[in-house]
Amino acid sequence: MPKPETDFRTLPNLLTGTRIAAIPVVVLLLRFAQDRPVVAFLAALVFVVAGATDFFDGFLARRQRLVSRFGKFMDPLADKLLVSAVLIMLIPMRDGVPAWMAFIIIGRELAVTGLRGLAAAEGTILAPDRWGKTKTLLQMLALTALILHHSSHLFDFYWLGMALLWLALIITVASGVGYFLAFFRQQTRPEA
Repeated sequence: MPKPETDFRTLPNLLTGTRIAAIPVVVLLLRFAQDRPVVAFLAALVFVVAGATDFFDGFLARRQRLVSRFGKFMDPLADKLLVSAVLIMLIPMRDGVPAWMAFIIIGRELAVTGLRGLAAAEGTILAPDRWGKTKTLLQMLALTALILHHSSHLFDFYWLGMALLWLALIITVASGVGYFLAFFRQQTRPEA
């Protein structure tokens, strides 16, 4: 029987895989969501369900002691791929995401992922900070509101989505700076 470190078929890893599998579905729905409220609502629904798996996979992995190297790597990657895909799809839509905001958020994600890889190669671990989950939650709430904006004529979700996205952007940049400062502090720390 495979150990949890190498078994990809655990429920938490399957949930992470589900989040990744949902990305092309959300992208396809968003491709046709403009001026189609039902399609936009379905895109928001799939996005919310996919985002919810982020909470459950980590919770179950810790509770059932099924934390694995695969899960540790794929869970944050799945979040980044899902958020990045939706950001990109919302850029050209009417009342969409400004391209510069998407660039900063996606750029930060790539930079921190690269930094973590560099740190790991040097035998250093950059542990996730408390702002990481807050950033991801705010990004997902903001994007949900921006998708729902295209599904409803009763409530204007655009301003809520943009306010949340601005807050997410600030935390995204601040936490990214925090990772780089932590890395440079570890690099300049004298050897014991």
